[in-house]
Amino acid sequence: MVPLLESDLPLAAAPMAGGPSTPALAAAVTTAGGFAFWPAGYLSPEAFAADLALAHATGAPFGVNLFVPQPGTIPPEAYRAYAAAIRPDAEALGVELPAEPRHDDDAWRAKVSLLAAEPAPVVSLTFGLPDRADIAALRAAGTRVLATVTTPEEARAAEEAGVDGLVVQGPAAGGHSGTFDPRRTITDAATADVVRTVSGVTRLPLVAAGGIDGPDAVRDLVAAGAEAVAVGTLLLRASEAGTTATHRAALRDPAFPTTVVTHAFTGRPARALRNAFAERHHAEAPYGYPELHHLTRDLRRAAARTGDPHRLHLWAGTGWRRAEDRPAGEIVRDLAAAL
Repeated sequence: MVPLLESDLPLAAAPMAGGPSTPALAAAVTTAGGFAFWPAGYLSPEAFAADLALAHATGAPFGVNLFVPQPGTIPPEAYRAYAAAIRPDAEALGVELPAEPRHDDDAWRAKVSLLAAEPAPVVSLTFGLPDRADIAALRAAGTRVLATVTTPEEARAAEEAGVDGLVVQGPAAGGHSGTFDPRRTITDAATADVVRTVSGVTRLPLVAAGGIDGPDAVRDLVAAGAEAVAVGTLLLRASEAGTTATHRAALRDPAFPTTVVTHAFTGRPARALRNAFAERHHAEAPYGYPELHHLTRDLRRAAARTGDPHRLHLWAGTGWRRAEDRPAGEIVRDLAAAL
C-alpha cells in the first residue's frame, strides 16, 4: 500500500487535461492497482462537478488536479503581434482568432469551493502555489494536498506553504511544465536526479513524474526516493484514453523523431513532438498563459478534427516511443514488473 495515495501499486495516472484523461482510463488504472488523477483544468464548474461525482461513485481513492491561477502579464501589443503571425495557420483551417487577449483563473474559486464541500482524497496543484488559505481549506476538508515542483527551491516554498506532499516533475515530462516561473529555461535532466535533489531539501513524501519509458524507469525513481510514480505519455495510446486520432497517429509516426519544449501553443513551456507550428512560431511567441491558450485553442481543435498534426499541440514526454495501443491495465501492470 502506498500511504500517500492509498493505492496497491506505486503508480498513478497523471492528469492529462483537455481530453486524454477519461473516466474509463481512471477506472482501468485503479482496477489494475494504481491511482488515478482526474484533471479539473479547462473544465467548467458544472463539468468538473459531474466528473467529481463520477470519481466519488467509484468508491476508490482518487486525486484531482487543479491549475493554480496565473497572473495576466501579456501586453496587448505582444498578443496582437503573435495573433498576426499565426493568422495564416488559422486561415488554413478556417478559424477566426480572438481579437483581444482573454484572461481567466480556470474557475479556481468555484472548484476549490466544491472540493471543500465534497472533498477528494488527494488534490494536486500545478503551475505554482495558491494562497495558503486555499491549501489550508482543502486540508481542513480532509484532503491531502500535493504541489507540483520542478526545483528544490520550489519544493521548499511548497513545504512552507503547508502541503502534504510533492509531485516532482522532471524536464522530460510531456505537456506543460509545472515550473513556477514559465520564463525559466527548462534544461535537460534525468527525473531521478531531480527527485534526489528535491529529497535533499524536504522530508515530504514525493511522487515522481517525467520521462517514464518502462518498468526500469519506475524502479529507478522509487530507488531515488519517490513513494510513487505518475505516468502520462505511456497512457496516451491506451485503449481507454481520450487522445485524439490525430495525436495518436503522430505518436506512431516516424516523421516526428524528437520532442521540443515550447511555449508557442499556450504561452507556457510544454514538451511536445516537434512539428511545423513549433518550428515556425517558438522564437516569436510571447509568454502569457492562459491568453495564448485561448488564442490558439480553436486553431488546435480544428487541426485535431481535420487530421493536421503540424498545427496541433502534440504533447509527449521523452519516453513517447514506448507508448503502445493496448489496455491501460496491461500498461500499469507491466510498469510494476521491476518493483
